[in-house]
Amino acid sequence: MPYFSIISSKLLWSLFPIPLITAMYLFSKNKIILISWKLISWQSTSITIPLILDPWGCLFSSTVLFISANVMYFASNYMEGDKFNQRFSHTVLLFVASMNLLIFIPNLICLLLGWDGLGIVSFVLVIYYQNPKSLAAGMITALMNRVGDVMILLSIAIMLNLGHWSITALWSDPSLQPISILIMIAGMTKSAQIPFSSWLPAAMAAPTPVSALVHSSTLVTAGVFLIFRFHYALSQIPFFNKTLLIIAVITMFMAGSAAIAECDMKKIIALSTLSQLGVMMTSLGLNLTSLAFFHLITHALFKALLFLTAGSMIHFHHHSQDLRFMGNLTMSSPLTLSSLLIANLALCGSPFLAGFYSKDLIIEMALFNPTNMIVMILFILATAMTASYSIRFMITVVWNSSNCLPFQYLSDSSTRMTSPMIALTLGAIFGGASLNWLSFNFLEEPVLPSSLKLCPLIVTIMGAVLAYSICTKPSSVNILMPLTHYFNSSMWFLQPTTSQGLISSPLTTSHLYLKVMDAGWLELLGSQGTFMTLNSSSKSMLSTMKNLPTVHLTMFGLALMFMYL
Repeated sequence: MPYFSIISSKLLWSLFPIPLITAMYLFSKNKIILISWKLISWQSTSITIPLILDPWGCLFSSTVLFISANVMYFASNYMEGDKFNQRFSHTVLLFVASMNLLIFIPNLICLLLGWDGLGIVSFVLVIYYQNPKSLAAGMITALMNRVGDVMILLSIAIMLNLGHWSITALWSDPSLQPISILIMIAGMTKSAQIPFSSWLPAAMAAPTPVSALVHSSTLVTAGVFLIFRFHYALSQIPFFNKTLLIIAVITMFMAGSAAIAECDMKKIIALSTLSQLGVMMTSLGLNLTSLAFFHLITHALFKALLFLTAGSMIHFHHHSQDLRFMGNLTMSSPLTLSSLLIANLALCGSPFLAGFYSKDLIIEMALFNPTNMIVMILFILATAMTASYSIRFMITVVWNSSNCLPFQYLSDSSTRMTSPMIALTLGAIFGGASLNWLSFNFLEEPVLPSSLKLCPLIVTIMGAVLAYSICTKPSSVNILMPLTHYFNSSMWFLQPTTSQGLISSPLTTSHLYLKVMDAGWLELLGSQGTFMTLNSSSKSMLSTMKNLPTVHLTMFGLALMFMYL
């Protein structure tokens, strides 16, 4: 029954205005409120949880609640046939609560409530369908996120030198250097930067509403938000920004090249998330923290919409996610396709949609600032790739001939699926402009020559034209070389090396040791060997004992014969 999802959606809708109004008030007054919530006080000892109400955190929290409310209302139809709808709804609410704890707690120890909560609940949601593939994806997700958890724990231990664990009061100290490395690695694992990228497409084993939450505003954005919170202190370390910038740009380029070679609809959107996370990390590496946060909010709006439209198409195609089975959906589901088109245009950074205001400004600031040439080339190429895989996606779904079942029921009549899409479409259209006018009006516009000013738009159009030419005339460009295709589709061999590749030799060795030692000579010299020896000796003694009466009678007969002779 979908009632639990509808009730959860109503609860989230009722909570959504509170942080939004708080954010608007704090932006207008330019204030940050710190609250120390005393839980237990006994004699001179007190246990407190610090809370921070700042305009950034409140705005992000309202975005999370807005997206979660729409996703849960969508899930009431998408998960209608599910037997465990109550369990699903409660788990998603726990996921949203964990993200809000991460946002509002500025203490590194208490922050683990939200950080670990996201990791545990994400594992539960990824293995929701309870099959071997989901379990494998869940294990990769959980184990890679555990690396980040360990880094947070180690940074907590090192911060003992400072005498506190507050994010808001870090000062220059020799221990800040190892702390910065650990927190950067923690953020990289949660936001799936190289070499921790392989878990992100694997997490697509979760139900589509969960994917919409994970990839828009919760799990993967936690790493970006953590580095955003710490950035004022960590950027003092000389290598921090450079390292983050290089890793982020390589991640963007890798995600773009992998998305072009992918055919699974949800994995393409997941890899586009990875590319946009690279954009956010790049802007953090360039010291553009406000721009990174701006892109975090706008990206959340259109990425949730992209997943909901994909989920609607998957729902209509009998849960098939392959692009090659779809096509010609404009006549049957025009609303879904319109929302998908708007979301893809916002992702590409088309003028005056949500992505344009943040993404184009990041590229312009990167061109304006003194940035390494190779980094800029990779950044521009990754931007072109974003347009390429988005246009390929649209060509396959919208203009391609239908490859699905001949009698396929497609409809936009269900309001529980269309109304969340309409709400998020409005966010994807007006979200960037309204945020730019209301909250981020202090951002400076870089003064650039017209050629550099138009560079993001020109590169996007070139990427789109290239994708169109390849999709319509695949024979004209020979891009289907097997090794190159496998290299791109396996995320530069990250998927095989970080999952089966790492554990295959230890598993083979341990299996050999098991056969040779535990199930081999140790058994022969130990319990099994003793049992076999005693068993064989007892059998021989038993057979001898069985023949004893015959032997005795024979000997007695022979003795009598000799006596009478």
